[in-house]
Amino acid sequence: MQIGIVGSGAMGAGIAQVAAQNGENVTLFDTNQAALDKAKAGHIKILARLVEKGRLKEGENESILARINYSEKLNDLSGSDLVIEAIIENLDIKKQVFAKLDEICKEETILASNTSSLSIASIGSSIKNPGRMVGIHFFNPAPLMPLVEIIPAVSSVPKIVAKSRAIIDSWGKVTVLAKDTPGFIVNRVARPFYGEAVRLYEEGFADPATIDWAMTELAGFRMGPFTLMDFIGHDVNYAVTETVFKEFYYDPRYKPNFSQKRMVEAGWLGRKTGKGFYDYSEGAEKPQPTKDETLGKEIVKRILAMLINEAADALYLNIASAEDIDLAMTKGVNYPKGLLKWADEMGIDQCVANLDNLYSNYREDRYRCSPLLRKMAEEKSSFF
Repeated sequence: MQIGIVGSGAMGAGIAQVAAQNGENVTLFDTNQAALDKAKAGHIKILARLVEKGRLKEGENESILARINYSEKLNDLSGSDLVIEAIIENLDIKKQVFAKLDEICKEETILASNTSSLSIASIGSSIKNPGRMVGIHFFNPAPLMPLVEIIPAVSSVPKIVAKSRAIIDSWGKVTVLAKDTPGFIVNRVARPFYGEAVRLYEEGFADPATIDWAMTELAGFRMGPFTLMDFIGHDVNYAVTETVFKEFYYDPRYKPNFSQKRMVEAGWLGRKTGKGFYDYSEGAEKPQPTKDETLGKEIVKRILAMLINEAADALYLNIASAEDIDLAMTKGVNYPKGLLKWADEMGIDQCVANLDNLYSNYREDRYRCSPLLRKMAEEKSSFF
């Protein structure tokens, strides 16, 4: 099979590596030769390291590299069976790219976007046959993260969606099916992990180090929300939050935080600039958390209540199945367990009580309980 990738940044290069490692012939396109050279150098280094670690056989790295063609010519994608776009999150630019791909590619070529939050239907409107358009959303780094969200637009032909999913499954990835709504599954459901954590910080409830300690040591998350935001980059994280907020017609559940906005404005983007919620400069002293278990449990209860509510609402609105929602959060962002399974373990009654307490205290629509959770509490039912 011939795979085309548009964009040779970290994501595009990662997807190209995944495809080539699974026996596909790949053309990695970019308008910038320096970016292509960087992607190739990265592939050479990564694949050589995999040989050193015994994850690839001697010489297998060379075979994989031989299957990747690095090109500045968009026409080189004309023979592709599947083209995946992985460029800047700008709708107009994506539409321009797909309009060109529509002209040069075969009629049977599947056209896919790796967008994390933009409308697949809107992107697909730029091509003559939007039925062959689908969302295929990988998570960074693509070679390591198992999850891929498959997103059909309202116009997508079912057999195209099924074929796309089968291709990605054959690459050893874990696929989930998500409705074409802002943030799909992961970037929608995960918003409170960041948003409610920053809200707690802004209220003076606890500092970032203490909140991170509570979520890792008490709740079992691999990274605390502030460490993770610094790692992702505040420019990226804040942009996704803004997009989801806007696309959900300014629903207060997704409201961005001023603290993060000011960091972006100041250029404090996290690890990549040396400063975010934490200082990463050489010799900087790492702040110590207040290891108060009672305080920590309150932090976990509040953030987890919002996460479970978001997962339940995604199910309520048929964004995905319960199984796919839980799979997405464990395989896409390494949550310690699926949120809906977590809700079952806590008890749906308790989840509703936690949310109602928050709403009673704040009287903000941000804390409204999902109708599904409330109905399940009344019926004394569970997700699984």
